[in-house]
Amino acid sequence: MVASRRIRTEDDYLVAGRSLGPVLATFTVFATWFGAETCIAAAGAVYGEGLAGGSSDPFGYGLCIVLTGLLLAIPLWRLRLTTLADLFRLRFDASVERLAVVLMVPTSLFWAAAQIRAFGQVLSAASGFELEIAVTAAAGIVIAYTIFGGLLADAWTDLVQGIALIVGLGAIFVAVARAEGLAVLGELDPGMWNPLGAAPRPALAIAEDWAIPVVGSLVAAEVVARILASRSAAVARNATVVAGGAYLLIGLIPVTLGLAGAVLVPGLEESEQVLPVLADRYLPTFLAVMFSGALVSAILSTVDSALLVAAGLVSHNVVVQLRPSMDERQRVRVARGLVAVFGVIAYLMAFRAERVYELVEQASAFGSSGIVVVVLFGLFTRVGDHRSASAALLAGVLAWVVGAYVVDLPYPYLTSLAVAAAAYLVPAVLFPGEVRALEPVEMAEA
Repeated sequence: MVASRRIRTEDDYLVAGRSLGPVLATFTVFATWFGAETCIAAAGAVYGEGLAGGSSDPFGYGLCIVLTGLLLAIPLWRLRLTTLADLFRLRFDASVERLAVVLMVPTSLFWAAAQIRAFGQVLSAASGFELEIAVTAAAGIVIAYTIFGGLLADAWTDLVQGIALIVGLGAIFVAVARAEGLAVLGELDPGMWNPLGAAPRPALAIAEDWAIPVVGSLVAAEVVARILASRSAAVARNATVVAGGAYLLIGLIPVTLGLAGAVLVPGLEESEQVLPVLADRYLPTFLAVMFSGALVSAILSTVDSALLVAAGLVSHNVVVQLRPSMDERQRVRVARGLVAVFGVIAYLMAFRAERVYELVEQASAFGSSGIVVVVLFGLFTRVGDHRSASAALLAGVLAWVVGAYVVDLPYPYLTSLAVAAAAYLVPAVLFPGEVRALEPVEMAEA
């Protein structure tokens, strides 16, 4: 609330006035990504499938964050964007910008829905309420929490929430290790230790599993927002790389607990409740409540980020572009109103989903192949104009939807990447034209 009082402009609300230093930037990238999908979904997937269940999270997403920092942080920061969709307008045109918004907003809503459902899982395990009631309560809290804060408030809460989550995960890990010893892992079926799965799988199937988190989230708008909010290019790059490394390291704790849970609490009806169940069994009541609070904190920070991104894309890249005469106060008001609207939509998505992991995979895959292709070509080459960009965006999402839901292709995401790349290059070759150049803005590197 204190930070939210400093919000005067759209930039204050969406990119924290571009003021984040190394500590805040690192923790906000880490906490934004390290939420329900790692603490709840990944632990549940490992509980059921062994190490193969962790290919996406934490291993794939951790690698993705590191690559984003190394490859994209500095070029993106130097453009002085407010949202990732600004890149599409500057490099191509407004029609491409709006098409990108249409594809990116559902991705953020999938992320938000995953966190809301995970929040419901935690409340259900801790309180005994039915999951549907818990999800409803979770959505109400999250929407109210998100409307008032901007990205600066989110970053400060991420600092506290990130520390609380690390301490909470450490506490349950130590409690389980002291009570049972790590030797309990030796009782696992050997197939649980195979990161590629117990049964032999084609190389393309493995590549598909890794491409969704690594490539699909390479230009995730939530992380890009933190990059743009950093006070220098060096801070943007270093904070993102360090956060990715921390993600991989801390992510090993829920992976280990998921494996241990398969031996200690077998047969759970809801595999995604394995961490709350272990906390309830092995921690004193006070620490179990604190652990649930740490999970809730992490989930809230991720939801906050996803809803802010969705609202920012529509308010800044659609509403403001159509009504440029709006003053700063009106722009902030529109963004806050859209947070409420998207919060309700995310709740409905969470209510209908069967698993958190399902939502996370959809968040990484839906429309992302075209977004990644267009960003990489647009940022690093002078190849292609608005026709190439539009073709790649539309072809990528169409190929994914058809491949995943209509004809059931074996490798729908890899197919969508190949189709998006081809769709970008064909118009560029057949209809070469004048290409807009991106002009980095000279800013202090302090």
